[in-house]
Amino acid sequence: MIWTAFSTEHLSGTERFAYWETMVSQAHFRTTMASDHLDDFLASSQALHLGDIQTFAQSYPPLDARRTPAQIRQGDPEVFQLWLTVRGEVGLNQAGRHVEVGEGDLVLYDSSRPCQAQTAARDRPDVSSLILQIPRAKLPLRSNTLDRLTLTRIQGQAGIGALFRHYLTDLMNHAPQYEECDVPRLAGITLDLLSAMLAQAARTEDLLPPETQQTVLRTRINAFIQQHLSDPDLTPAAIAAAHQISVRYLHQLYQGHGTTIADGIRRSRLEHIHRDLADPRLNARSISGIAARWGFPEPTSFSRAFKTLYGTTPRDHRRQTQHRKE
Repeated sequence: MIWTAFSTEHLSGTERFAYWETMVSQAHFRTTMASDHLDDFLASSQALHLGDIQTFAQSYPPLDARRTPAQIRQGDPEVFQLWLTVRGEVGLNQAGRHVEVGEGDLVLYDSSRPCQAQTAARDRPDVSSLILQIPRAKLPLRSNTLDRLTLTRIQGQAGIGALFRHYLTDLMNHAPQYEECDVPRLAGITLDLLSAMLAQAARTEDLLPPETQQTVLRTRINAFIQQHLSDPDLTPAAIAAAHQISVRYLHQLYQGHGTTIADGIRRSRLEHIHRDLADPRLNARSISGIAARWGFPEPTSFSRAFKTLYGTTPRDHRRQTQHRKE
């Protein structure tokens, strides 16, 4: 099973905190924790296991944690953790550095060095984080570069930081749906995007392997496509111009990925329309209006494309799905 989950909900009293501390130390590496919420420590964690790479979505009351030199000597998996704060605030101390990060920020820290962390909630009683754990040896960056990046705050509101934040969030939102056959692909994409984000933060992007740079560019392009699906003028030429590459190179990026970029755009549009036609909240909107909203202004070509993909007309699909929900 590549997706697992646990929570303290089934326990009571101080058992909750003791269980959380044990489970987190087993999932990550040994740490010592303290909290002002020992009597009612309601927390949960979901994990997606991608071989050597693991990602976690965790929610917990505010706590303090520390990893001591003695704990490192007792066992060190030699991993880095990238911490994305979803809700709340986090303060970290490691290697003589201190950083405070808020919602949407990312920060990297090292299991091989002593570390202290303090988390605080804001408007809600809990803190929420997404954590990516990866062996140091997996990252295609020099050790001195990784050391320099430790406890460097990476903004997740713009650029590749935002791209990685959205990717990691979407990855964990769909974690229960993935299967073993998805692991190599997801692990490769995750490693490439993480490496590119860290390389940009260290200003060493040019040192990344060409395959990693291409994966990052494809991810940027895919995000751009999703943001502009409603534009009927979204063409390969427009996409290439927006990313300052040639149309020929754009097509080369997608060779061997099972579809052309034009087919991918068409399919994404049809999938959104297929979903909207099944939504009773959109019954007041016409079929042609929904199609136009997703970049199909011409009804005839839309109907033909929809039936080719789904084997039924848009009208029949709407009627059948609405009837099943009654």
